[in-house]
Amino acid sequence: MYQEKEIFSRNELLIGSKAMDKISKAHVILFGVGGVGSWCAESLIRSGIGHLTIVDPDDVSITNINRQLPATTETVGQAKVNVLKTRLLAINPHADITAVQTIYTNDTNDLFRLDTYDYILDAIDSPEHKTNLIINATRTNATFFSSMGAALKLDASHIHTAEFWKVYGCPLAAALRRRLKKNTMPAKKFLCVFSDEVPENKGIPPIPSPGQSIRDERKARINGTIPHITAIFGFTLAGLLIQDIVHSSSLP
Repeated sequence: MYQEKEIFSRNELLIGSKAMDKISKAHVILFGVGGVGSWCAESLIRSGIGHLTIVDPDDVSITNINRQLPATTETVGQAKVNVLKTRLLAINPHADITAVQTIYTNDTNDLFRLDTYDYILDAIDSPEHKTNLIINATRTNATFFSSMGAALKLDASHIHTAEFWKVYGCPLAAALRRRLKKNTMPAKKFLCVFSDEVPENKGIPPIPSPGQSIRDERKARINGTIPHITAIFGFTLAGLLIQDIVHSSSLP
């Protein structure tokens, strides 16, 4: 079996041994392993994250294949978190990876013990559940990062990062801010990945097929997505975490 130091030698060459040590010891939980979250998980493990919990209720569906890492014609019907865990362990067999096939809601929040993590990452689609996670995650001491909507995007040059209240041109962020102002405000500021591009769907929405994922069935509207955008969102989300650790490692 390959040693971790061999696997991540190029990472350490760039960021140094102190940062790599902190990355390997960080405890991370990621909610949602679809178009954005699956690529985020891959990037985290390839960056050397040693402890990762991935949470998603869905099985792979045929309509996931265009953009989601676990989705192939051979994995349709399998739990996304289980497929992804197998892949991630093939990248780094030393990693501690926990797969949880459960939907995140305000009612299930206590199951996750959010205050035990160093980092909490949000790649949830549902505005309701996303709002609940924002409220609950920002009450912990963990560092929290969130992805805004990656659907209806095509031009990668429009992808940016910003503090949540400074995100612009993103309908999902605007909807979340309205929800939060009516309910409970976040306890602290947090960074987001977003795009200010809003093109229109040009095709006809697909008819739900047998085995359609839980999340897709609950959507009021299905919007078009493209793989390079969801992947860049996911890699950028992972990058926020890695950069945070690298920055903290350089402090005296």
